[in-house]
Amino acid sequence: MSDFPVFVLRNASGGELTVTSYGCTVLSLKVRDRRGEWGDVVLGFAELERYPRESPHFGCVVGRFGNRIARGRFSLDGRDYQLECNNFPGGVGCHLHGGVRGFDKRVWEAERVQGPYGSGVRFSRVSADGEEGYPGEVQLEVTYWWSDADEFRIEYVARADRATPLNLTHHSYFNLRGEGEGDVLDHVVRIASERMVAVGADLIPTGELRAVAGGPLDFREAQRIGERIEAADEQLQFARGYDHCWVLQEKAGPLLCAADVYEPTSGRTLEVWTTEPGVQFYTGNFLDGTLRGKSGRAYPFRGGFCLEPQHFPDSPNQPAFPSAVLRPGAEYRSTTVYRFGVREEASGEARPGGA
Repeated sequence: MSDFPVFVLRNASGGELTVTSYGCTVLSLKVRDRRGEWGDVVLGFAELERYPRESPHFGCVVGRFGNRIARGRFSLDGRDYQLECNNFPGGVGCHLHGGVRGFDKRVWEAERVQGPYGSGVRFSRVSADGEEGYPGEVQLEVTYWWSDADEFRIEYVARADRATPLNLTHHSYFNLRGEGEGDVLDHVVRIASERMVAVGADLIPTGELRAVAGGPLDFREAQRIGERIEAADEQLQFARGYDHCWVLQEKAGPLLCAADVYEPTSGRTLEVWTTEPGVQFYTGNFLDGTLRGKSGRAYPFRGGFCLEPQHFPDSPNQPAFPSAVLRPGAEYRSTTVYRFGVREEASGEARPGGA
């Protein structure tokens, strides 16, 4: 693992993004706070060899299908498929984030690139027919860009020789106060969505796209993560907090702002832009204080949050959801932008972190 290449991308203001070809993993992301001090805002390990053994998907690309597929089963074009089951919420097996050895546990080819969004790294690999039980060979490219405006931009492109489900997303755990700096309950979050994908006790969608108005999953107005996370709400109890997909648009479409986050102590801000129809908001509910990160400090319960743009969970078994099937002759394209900034206490206005 320690022999895998590591790429360091720096922008004009000194912001730094460090990535490796193992799982397209983000190892660190350093941006300034309102005092001008640098901080690493993603969770992870100092030792690369820990990622295959211990990582709960820190900083990686997940696929072929991000999120859950019920019992690892789906039917496509009249044929049944059984995928690897690697997650057992409520004691019921499901396929999570691509299976036992998904894209996050594969070594990708990698090369430096330069383009309109700054400096970057382009990752590529071929996912073989039958990998983790999926049909068809898929050719993949994922490009990470790091711009002078403190924008971490991800562009996904894929083609397949047979019809197959494909749902790629990025899985960095963020703590805008700084990795290892406690929990994220004081972060203030807004999600631009009126509906969420309701789940059962097994965290598999019921098929209902539920209105969030007036409930603890309503983030249309900015709220502290910790404000309602312990509310007596069945959805929160199933997931031990927030681990749900919010509906953004009817299908993959134009780049839009899905969510924004503000951390009051540091002043750091994060906007998440995407072309995807949904975004999964996860609050580190399965972190338990046993993993020690880059700082040497333990990552506590809810010590990081994820905002993962994606198609809805279990889409291959939910015909009413936007289709996540890639067919021969078509091209999968998806874009995600994580835009960092800082907010001044006096004005309340956000600006780029490097400004």
